Formats: sequence, structure tokens, C-alpha cells
Amino acid sequence: MKALVVPAARARWEVREVPTPDPGPNQVLIRIKASGLCFTDVHITHGAIPTTFPRTLGHEPVGEIAAIGPGVTTRRMGDRVGVPWVQASCGRCEWCLRGQPMFCAESVGTGVQTQGSHAEYMVAWANATVLLPEGLSNEQAAPIFCAGFTVWSGFRLAEPKPTDRVAVVGVGGLGHLGLQYAKAAGHYTIAVTHSRDKEKQLRELGADAVVADGAALQKAGGADVILATSNSFDAVTDSIQALRPDGRVVLMGVEGKPLSVPTSLLWVRGRIVGRSQNDPAHLYEALQLVASGKVRVVTETYRLDEIGRAYDRVAEGKVRYRAVVIP
Repeated sequence: MKALVVPAARARWEVREVPTPDPGPNQVLIRIKASGLCFTDVHITHGAIPTTFPRTLGHEPVGEIAAIGPGVTTRRMGDRVGVPWVQASCGRCEWCLRGQPMFCAESVGTGVQTQGSHAEYMVAWANATVLLPEGLSNEQAAPIFCAGFTVWSGFRLAEPKPTDRVAVVGVGGLGHLGLQYAKAAGHYTIAVTHSRDKEKQLRELGADAVVADGAALQKAGGADVILATSNSFDAVTDSIQALRPDGRVVLMGVEGKPLSVPTSLLWVRGRIVGRSQNDPAHLYEALQLVASGKVRVVTETYRLDEIGRAYDRVAEGKVRYRAVVIP
């Protein structure tokens, strides 16, 4: 099969011919139909997330089951499935016993501890696969297994009240979905972005207001929930000045420096929440909202042999809004 191979940290991506894997016990082989390209792939390539190389990356896989390993009873040949970030865990630690495997120190991450989905085929643990809703296209489904799952989980962790105002800081791959999810849930939504050329499309996606920074957000009435999807912590810090009393900031974007917290957070009794995922109910909801047409992933599609160009566009922040590889 053909697969992306990253030979070493900070190396250029290459498409190579590699052996097609066989599923082991309790595993399935998935013929990949779509694989979302996440900025986390850039972090992994740069060595910011520990792994071993050479490595096939990709953790937003969608496809059809092409082979079934011994012991699998819940999946059938031809099933359309996706796979989230956490595939397996130790099953013995406190967090596994609490039913929270996303916190397990020995969790198995797709494309980090396993070979990932930027390939024609991928092996996955059968009980990690998720059946896709009827009518949901592969291209629309793939980004939900990380981007959509992450931002919807973060939104749910903020426990928004019906009248809460929701701001999305950094409207990219996660942010454009966060904007739509908040709108689909019935909230007044505000996009915070310096990219003024995005304003028309963001309003089409559901933004009630589009502002450039924290001062403008405050002038527009502030926010009860800030979904911080930006990779710039400076932008997140700036937005906190517009947090309303008892407001929540949900961190989703990552930058390689500490977050600076303004003292204004104290005066409004604000909270900063780290996002998590792997709650099956949140993934189910995130997929259903897309399948229902209430949320739409804006994609750029690439062939597998074009993945180097797709990576460059993601790394440079030029994708509007999610790159999807179609092997």
C-alpha cells in the first residue's frame, strides 16, 4: 500500500510503498476513505509530542472495514467507521477503572503509538472504532474524529447555560466548527479573528458578530464562554479581558510557551478549563450534528501524493479550514 512516512523528527514527509498490515486479535483493517490533517501532525513532526520515527501520522481516519481479526464480534466487513485519538489504555490504573481512559498514562494514541491514517489502509482496535451515521460523507466525517470531537467536548465541558454568549478565538480548523456547534446549540456567537477577509464566510457559518480582539469583544458585550482554539496564547490572554462574571475559558489550541493569565480573571471569578475528549457521548453528538446538516466542515481535499503540499499549507496556517486527504 501507499502511506505517508515521516522518516525522522523535522524531516520532510514522504509517500512510500509499505506492506499492507494485517489485523491482529481484536483488531480490524480499515480501507481509508478520508483522513483529516490536523495541526497536531505538525507538532508531532517537530518533535513536540513524543513518538518514534519513522512514523505514519494521521488521527482523523474514516473508511470501510476490509478485514477482521480474531475475536472481533461487533464489527462487520464493509462497516463505515472512524477512529478517535485514544484507541486503547492499560485497563488497570485509577483512571481506566474510573471509566476515563483519556487520562491513562499508557493510552494508545492513533498515529502516535500506532501507525496512522495518512495511508491507504490502517489497523485499529475494533472496540475503538465508531460506526458513522447514515448519510454522512467520508470527507465530512473524518475531521470530526479530532477537530469536531475536541471542540464539541470543550464546549460541553464549559456547561453553557441557555442564554450564554459564546466567543470563538482563532477561527481555523477547530474554530470554524466551534462557531457552528455553539450556534446549533442556540447561542449568540462571536468570532474573534484578525483575518478580516474571513468575516463574510464566518457570518454565513453562523457568527452573530465578528470582532478583531479582546477590546472589541468587550465592547460587543463580552462572552460567558470563550472557546480558545487559537495557536496563539497572546490572543487567548487578550480575549480574557472580555470574560463576563463566572465565565469560562476552554483551552484547545496549543503553543510552545506558557499561557499568561491577566488579573481580570480574578475580578469576574472566571475559570480556565483544559479541554479533553474521548467521552463517547460527545463524539456521538458531534457526528450527529454534522450528519443533520446543522454543522458543516469547510474542507480542502488532497490526494495522498499531494500530502506534502497539504502539510505545508497547514503548517503555514493557510488552509480554509480543514485539510482532508483522500487516498
